[in-house]
Amino acid sequence: MAKAYWISTYKSISNPDALAAYGALAGPALLAAGGKFLARGIPAVAKEGGLLQRTVLVEFESVAQAEAAYSSPAYKEALQALGTGSVERDIRIIESV
Repeated sequence: MAKAYWISTYKSISNPDALAAYGALAGPALLAAGGKFLARGIPAVAKEGGLLQRTVLVEFESVAQAEAAYSSPAYKEALQALGTGSVERDIRIIESV
């Protein structure tokens, strides 16, 4: 079974306090669901139209495991802490090659 990677990019952050509250809950929720944080922060370098925006990369054993993490009660609690309008982001789950 191929591993999966959850990639989050933050286009804008309008409520840093809500993001911090989300992070305090989301990190443990994703770890408990089998995720492994590989990278997070602002890119050191952006090329070919890339943006220097907060990016998070989490590895899972499968796409199904990553989707289960997103749907878990613990992650839903993190999303509630984030609220609406606090950030504009893009989350993608991709399968390894």
